[in-house]
This record gives sequence, structure tokens and C-alpha cells, in this order.
Amino acid sequence: MGSVVEPLTPLCRAYIYAIHGYFSEIIFQAIILDEEWTFGGATSLLSLFLYGTCGFALERIYVLLRGNCCLLTRTSLYTLCIFLWQFTTGSVLRWFNACPWDFSAFHYNFMGLIALEHSLIWFVGALLLEKAIICNVLRLRLDKPWKSKECPVPRFELRDD
Repeated sequence: MGSVVEPLTPLCRAYIYAIHGYFSEIIFQAIILDEEWTFGGATSLLSLFLYGTCGFALERIYVLLRGNCCLLTRTSLYTLCIFLWQFTTGSVLRWFNACPWDFSAFHYNFMGLIALEHSLIWFVGALLLEKAIICNVLRLRLDKPWKSKECPVPRFELRDD
């Protein structure tokens, strides 16, 4: 008889989205911005929280809309949400002088918190997030931990040859 499997908790899913976003940012900086290939990145630990919560919010949008609207509409909505998330969290972080990004050098920036030049990158990123990450994270299940009634202890012995 099979065991009962449970979906990942919201906190586990947000953690996966945080790690994915953090890794994607470092790759973006190395490849797109042509920085060093040491993948050091110029990011912040706050980014983990920001990517995790934004990924979880986009997951909720995906769950609500996946059967009701086309991929192009969903991805456009994700892109808009990413810009809103970036602007809102950037504004809050600026109050504490802790905002890790400044897009003031971009021609189409808004208060240095968002840059419309990133629209295509966010669009493609949101598309990949839905198709490669969100769909699979929602399918992940955790089985109950294995417990043995008899816990065999491995025996290691030295033998004379």
C-alpha cells in the first residue's frame, strides 16, 4: 500500500522561487551585462525575500488564470506584476536606504526603481518561470519520512587477509 504524499508547503515553494531568482540574477549579470564569469554577482540577501515572495505571487496568478486566458496574456500580466513588485519593494527599501538597485542611468527609468528597457527580459523570464519552474514546483510532492521499525546498523569490520 502506497504512502500519502503531500504538496510542498507555500514556504518551500517560495524558497525555490527565491533560489531560482537569485541564481538568474547572477547569470543575467554575467551574460547580459558582460560582467566577470566568476559569477560573483552584485546582489543583496534581500533579493532572496523579494524573489521568493514575487515568485509565490506569480504562482498564485498562474493558478487562478491557467485555464481562463492564453499564455501571452498571462505572461504580459506577470511582466506588469514584476514591474509593480520591483517598484513597490524598491520604494520601501529606499525608505531604509537599502535598495540594492538603481536604474537611473537607463533612458526609460521611473524614479530609478524600474527601467522599461528590461521589459523584454522580464517577459521572457516570466515565460520561462511559468513553463520551467512554476509548473514543475506545483507538481512536486513530499513523501513522509522513512522510518524503520528495526534500524539496522551497518557493520564495518577489519579482517585479516
